[in-house]
Amino acid sequence: MEIELRGSTPPADQIREQIGGLIAAGRMGAGEKLPSVRQLARDLGVAPGTVAKAYRALDADGYVDARAGGSTRVSAKASTTPRPVIEAARHLADISTSEGASLDEAIRLLRAVWPN
Repeated sequence: MEIELRGSTPPADQIREQIGGLIAAGRMGAGEKLPSVRQLARDLGVAPGTVAKAYRALDADGYVDARAGGSTRVSAKASTTPRPVIEAARHLADISTSEGASLDEAIRLLRAVWPN
């Protein structure tokens, strides 16, 4: 995730949009834990309050379930792809790239083994 600190869109809005996009696209599955506010703030070079504001907006939008003093996780209502499927897809992508297989080859293989 990258944010533009000098852009016209406030950093909290950029964080909210990017995480919301990952969830909507199925790149983050139901129950998946988001980084802590402090960790993400450190990673992005922003104040913890900026990340907390983004997380509150995501919670209000129904993308995440935030617990005071606890973890923030992707809401089951917001995710369209089950977490095990996302994890398996990530694993397939990692192995395919490490073995030099192209995206087209991985898709062709997946189609070949897909049950009818």
